[in-house]
Amino acid sequence: MSAIPADPPMPALLPAEAEITERIQESPTIFTLHLRLCDDAARQAYRFRPGQFNMLYLYGVGEVPISISSDPEDRETLGHTIRAVGRVTRALSTLGPGDRIGVRGPFGRGWPLVDAEGRDLVLVTGGLGCAPTVAVIHYCMRRRDRFGRINILQGVKHSEDLIWRRQYREWAQVADTRVLLAADVAGPDWPGIQGPVTLLFDRARFDPARTTAMMCGPQPMMVAAARELLERGADPAHVWLSTERNMQCAVGHCGHCQLGPWFVCRDGPVFSYAEIGPWLVRRGF
Repeated sequence: MSAIPADPPMPALLPAEAEITERIQESPTIFTLHLRLCDDAARQAYRFRPGQFNMLYLYGVGEVPISISSDPEDRETLGHTIRAVGRVTRALSTLGPGDRIGVRGPFGRGWPLVDAEGRDLVLVTGGLGCAPTVAVIHYCMRRRDRFGRINILQGVKHSEDLIWRRQYREWAQVADTRVLLAADVAGPDWPGIQGPVTLLFDRARFDPARTTAMMCGPQPMMVAAARELLERGADPAHVWLSTERNMQCAVGHCGHCQLGPWFVCRDGPVFSYAEIGPWLVRRGF
C-alpha cells in the first residue's frame, strides 16, 4: 500500500471575506462565480495548485467544498464553477456581483503537473468534472512546450450539458492538442460521438508508456476510464483521479470523507489509481 502523502501547509481555518465580481450562468443548473479576496494582503499571498479546492461559506446557510476552476496565474480573482444541487449551492446560485461570501483554503493535494512534464497527457472528464481539470488545461496551455501530446476527453449526459464550448474550440486549435467530445444523448449539430467517454480513447493520440492521465467526474466513469487506460498499457501510478466525498472540515478532523486509510479532504482529492483503485470498487467505501 502506498504511503499516505505528507500533510500540506495548513491554510487559515477562518473564512476570508471575498466579493463576487462576476456571475456566469453556464447552464440551467451550473453557474460560475468569480471571487476577489477583499483583503489586499490575503489576495497577494493566496496561491493554489490546480486540483485543490476552497470551502465557500455563506453566512446563515453553511459551507461547501468547491474546486477552483480558474487559472492559477490569475492573482486577482478565483473562479468556482458550481452545480446548484444542495442547500448551500442553491443559496450561492442566488448571489451576484457585489455580494460577499467567506473563503477558506486552498485545501488538499493537486494534480502532479511537474512530474507530468515531458509526457503525453490524457484529461478525462465527465459532467461537471471538467471544472477541476480546467485549471490544469490553463496551466498546460501557458506552458505548452513542457508537455507531449494533450488529449482532452469530455463526456456529458446530454449534448446540451456541455459548458465552456468556446474554450474547447480554442484549445482544439493548439498544436498537438485534441479535444474529443462524447454525449450519452446527442442533439443536432453535436460535434462529438454518441456514447460513453471511454469510446474516445480510440481517437486519442498518446503513448501509454509515457502518458499521465488526469480525470474527474462520476466515480463509475473514472473507474471505467482507468481500466481502459490500464488495458492499453498505462501505469496505474500515472493515472490520477480527483475524488468526491462528503468533505465538511477540509482538514481531516471530522472523518466524514474517509476513504480506506485516507481522508479525501487532506490526503486528496487527487489520488493515483495505484493508491485508491482497490478502494473504489469495494462496497461501503
